[in-house]
Amino acid sequence: YSTQQVPKGTSAVTKLAAAGACIGLGAGIGYWVAKEKDTIPNAQDTRVLGSEIAGLKVPAVIPNTDYENEAKPAYYNDTATPMHQRMEALVLDLQDRLVVALESLEPSRKFIRDQWEREDGNGYGISCVLQDGEVYEKAGVNVSVIEGTLAPGQLRSMRERNPQTANKLNANEEYDFRVAGVSVVVHPRNPYAPTAHKNYRRFEVYRKSNKEAGPVLAWFGGGADLTPAYLFEDDVKYFHQTLKQACDAHDPQYYPRFKQWCDTYFTNIHRDETRGVGGIFFDDLEDKAPEDLFHFAYDAGSAFIKAYVPLVAKRMTMPYTLRERNWQLIRRGHYAEFNLVYDRGTKFGLMTPGARIESILMSLPLTARWEYMNQPEPGSPEAHLLEAVRTTTDWAK
Repeated sequence: YSTQQVPKGTSAVTKLAAAGACIGLGAGIGYWVAKEKDTIPNAQDTRVLGSEIAGLKVPAVIPNTDYENEAKPAYYNDTATPMHQRMEALVLDLQDRLVVALESLEPSRKFIRDQWEREDGNGYGISCVLQDGEVYEKAGVNVSVIEGTLAPGQLRSMRERNPQTANKLNANEEYDFRVAGVSVVVHPRNPYAPTAHKNYRRFEVYRKSNKEAGPVLAWFGGGADLTPAYLFEDDVKYFHQTLKQACDAHDPQYYPRFKQWCDTYFTNIHRDETRGVGGIFFDDLEDKAPEDLFHFAYDAGSAFIKAYVPLVAKRMTMPYTLRERNWQLIRRGHYAEFNLVYDRGTKFGLMTPGARIESILMSLPLTARWEYMNQPEPGSPEAHLLEAVRTTTDWAK
């Protein structure tokens, strides 16, 4: 990667320490309309855009896509080390391995590595961001390792979400939290290459009055999902099947349970459609021993590299026109709507005092488009995509 250190004396807004970014997402909001060079008034213009594809080459081997056969890192079975430290090692490892895999497709740019620390000393983060590349219009792979005090709104939200949490957390008591997580959003340039999101984290809650006693609550959360602008059913099946294999290795009920959870959670209720074609999603996961759940988080987080990066390699050289580009931007607008209106991680981050806004809003695309009353032609590829996000499909069959 290239590195970019946050300079001393940076303004509070620029240097705000993140909390919740690991749950919710990561680095800056860009333009909200298509760049002028991509916008041609005649919507029927069939000139091929994307001169970038001429110089792209698919590597013979994409690194870090064979996690099942690779040696496990030292932290994997290091039970002598506290779980929060092992989770920190895991999210940093997942970040490094994914960045290497993504960069293997990108000929023009490397990820900027932006390291920051909380002003109060309670944690740090590393935001790896690539913008305006040949393959990736915007990609962010962020790690946050932070602690602090739960704000009243955060505590209330946690208690309302989960009855078990409500039973263990007193609304009139103060609690501290500790969290380590990795959050990923990739927006490729080619409209045929799908957007994808991944997030894995461990959250611990302590009584402020007795933190030395250990966590009152601790759980894992996360998942991964795919958001194409154009539907290639074989790609979607491969993505789901790869995630299912990782789930099945730990519990055969995980994939169907987490797939349904993903379909329900990632829904733009106001449009009556899912954000994309799903994947897996879970939160407040504490149904097994912490060691077992840690190993599941390792496998599921590693499986994302295998499930997603080959799809970008497969589609990044396909020619496209203004029609496909504009549809991609419209779908990105819907993506942004979900993240700003419904996403719990974004809300948690924005409610956290001292939150690093650039990291929280990393998920937003560099470009997006809103057209008044856009309606795809019946039978068109665009209409086919809408059918997919307005129904539920068992893609892993």
